Amino acid sequence: MTNPESCRSMVQQYKPDVIVNAAAYTMVDQAENEEELAIKVNGIAPGVLAEEAQKINALLVHFSTDYVFDGTKKLPYTEDDAVNPINVYGHSKLIGERAIQKSGCDYIILRTSWVYAARGKNFLITMLKLMQERESLSVVYDQIGAPTWSRLISDVTSHIIRQVAIERKLHSFRSETYNLASSNVTNWYEFAINISNVVRQEIPSCSIKIQNILPITSREYLTPAKRPANSQLALDKLKNKFNLVMPDWDKSVRLCIQEYFA
Repeated sequence: MTNPESCRSMVQQYKPDVIVNAAAYTMVDQAENEEELAIKVNGIAPGVLAEEAQKINALLVHFSTDYVFDGTKKLPYTEDDAVNPINVYGHSKLIGERAIQKSGCDYIILRTSWVYAARGKNFLITMLKLMQERESLSVVYDQIGAPTWSRLISDVTSHIIRQVAIERKLHSFRSETYNLASSNVTNWYEFAINISNVVRQEIPSCSIKIQNILPITSREYLTPAKRPANSQLALDKLKNKFNLVMPDWDKSVRLCIQEYFA
């Protein structure tokens, strides 16, 4: 993806029916100093995939982010709300969205939020490691959103692809953007508290040192990239179209932690 033109030859070689682009530059803070690279991976490469998908009549499924919004809205963001990213990462992802929409290919764009998994680099794994090393942690409480398990995203994507494949055969498909996240919202501080509670209750073999988790404001924890204060995503469109009801965020966290320690 750092060499977008190589995506052309890959698509031309394999001629897939469906392309699922799960690749992205996701280092939000580092992107502030690597804007060109972030735009190349998140903006230009998806556009190239879309152009090639259009040529062979393939479906492109692309993952985007709540960070295309500025976070100033008080209610959950719908798919039709005005975009206004406040950091390089969000800007680069928006470039990718627009390039796909402009290409003329059949596409599904799935905007998700606060993604975590039992592997890789993410908030949940960082917290699990720090809780085994430290007695005290400070975590931001004035940013709200829905932590979303990567496995949930994968399952929902599979369901969507099955339904869309039928629609494309019947020539009734319409390219759309959907929000895909867990139900209900929390903040990073409450997310950390939940992680700690689950480990204590369900993973007795794990000795965590953490005694205190303290709430702090975003101003007290300055980062190179600004974060939206509100990352809530409205899920009505996804539910109505695909008959999907997302689980509460804390239920997925519990399952992911069990997978991590297993």
